[in-house]
Amino acid sequence: METESLAADSTPELLPFVQPHAAEGIDHRPPVIADAAFWSMAVTQFLGAFNDNLFKQLVLLLATPKIVAGVAAGADHQGMVMAIFAVPFIVLAGLSGWVADKWPKRNIIILCKAAEIGIMLLGMFAFLKYDAAHPDALLAFLLPVLFLMGVHSTFFGPPKYGILPELLRDSDLPKANGIFLMLTFLAIIGGTALAGYFEHEMQNAWRGSRIGVGLAVLGTITAIGVRRTPAANPTAKLRPADFVVTPETLAVVRADRQLALALLVTSMFWLLGGMVTSGVNAVAKTQLGLVEWPLIWFTVMVAFGIPVGCLLGGYLSRGRINPRVVQIGGLGILTCLVLLSLRGGQQHHLLGYHGSLPVLALLGVATGMFIVPIQVSLQALPPKQEKGRIIALMNLCNWIGIIIGAVMFELLMLLVQKIGQPRNTAFILCVLVMLPVVLFYRPKEVVLSERG
Repeated sequence: METESLAADSTPELLPFVQPHAAEGIDHRPPVIADAAFWSMAVTQFLGAFNDNLFKQLVLLLATPKIVAGVAAGADHQGMVMAIFAVPFIVLAGLSGWVADKWPKRNIIILCKAAEIGIMLLGMFAFLKYDAAHPDALLAFLLPVLFLMGVHSTFFGPPKYGILPELLRDSDLPKANGIFLMLTFLAIIGGTALAGYFEHEMQNAWRGSRIGVGLAVLGTITAIGVRRTPAANPTAKLRPADFVVTPETLAVVRADRQLALALLVTSMFWLLGGMVTSGVNAVAKTQLGLVEWPLIWFTVMVAFGIPVGCLLGGYLSRGRINPRVVQIGGLGILTCLVLLSLRGGQQHHLLGYHGSLPVLALLGVATGMFIVPIQVSLQALPPKQEKGRIIALMNLCNWIGIIIGAVMFELLMLLVQKIGQPRNTAFILCVLVMLPVVLFYRPKEVVLSERG
C-alpha cells in the first residue's frame, strides 16, 4: 500500500495547515477533545442539522403518497422536493466558496445561523396555515421556504467544514471528523424521528417548526463560542469565475488525483444517499404501509448506525487517511443494499419490517466508516487558500449527485408504478451505483502531520 505524508512535502504553499509557529515544529492549539471552540462548532452543526432534517423530512413525508384502500394515493414528489433543496448548491456553490475564503469563517457561520432563525419562522407560518383538505397548497408554500434553507446551507457548508483545519491540528482531523459527523447524524436521528411524529398529525406540525425556531436561536448563541481565525484569502477579488469554479481551484484538483477521486466518490455517495433515503421512505410508507412509530423506527435506523460508523472510522484512521476503512465501509454498504432489494413474502420484501431494522442499522455503520476518510481528504489535501473553494466544490459535486439521484428515483418510481413492481426495486439501482465504487476506488494512504 502506497503511503504519503503531508509533513514530508517540502513545498510550503502545499502544506495546508502551516501556521507561523509551525516552522519551529510547535503547535499550541489544544487537542480536539479539550478544545472548547471545536465543541462549540460541533454543537452548532448538530443544531443546524437537526433543523434541516426536521423540516426537510416533514416536507418529504408530505410529498410521499399514503396507502388508501390498498392503493398509493397521489404521486410521489420526493424527487422534486430534494431537487428544489439542491438548486442553490448548484447555482451558488462558487460564490459560497469565495465568501468562505474572503472573510473569517466564524463571521459567516454566525450570520448563517442568524438567517436560519428567519427561515424557521417562515416555515412555522407555513404550517400554521396548513389545511388538511388542501395539502398540495401547503406543499407549494413550503417549497420556497425549503429553497431558502438550501441557500442557507450552501453558504454554511464551506465555513463549517473549512474552519476545522484552521481550528485543529491536522493529525486531529480524523478524530474530529468522526465526532463531527457522529453528532451530525445523531441530529438526523432526532430531526427525522420528530418529523415522523408530527407528520402523523400534520395539523400540529407547526409545533415542530416552533422547536426549529428555538434551536436556530440556540445555534446562533453556540456559534459565538467558535474561536476566531483569520480570513484565508482576504485580498481575493470577486470575478465571474468565482460564481462557478475558478481556474485556480481546477488546477488544484487536476494536480492531485487523490483529491479529484475524493470529489467524484463523495458525489456518487450523496447521489446514493438521496436515493436510499427516498427508497426507505417509499418502502416503509407505501410498500409496507407503516404508520406512527413503526414508520419512525424504519426511517431512522440508518441514522442510528451512522454515528457508530463515524466514531469507528475516526478511530481506525488515527492520524491518517486510511483506505482500508473506505473499502470495508463500501463493501458493507453494497451488501446491505443487496439484502434490502430482495423480493419475497406477501409484500414483496423478503426482509420485511423486522428483518430490515438490523440491516438498516448496519448500513448506517458502513456509511459512517466509508465517509470519514473521504471527508478528511477533502479538508487535508487542498492548500490553505483554496480550502473554502474546495469545500464549495465538494458541495456542488454532492448536490449534482443528489439532483441526479432525485431524478433517477422519480423516474424509477414512475416506472415501477406503471409496471407494478415493488418500491424496494430502488435498492437494485442503488447497488448498481455503488458497485463501481467498491470495485475500483482505492485511495492512497496519507499520514497526517503532527504539526499545525
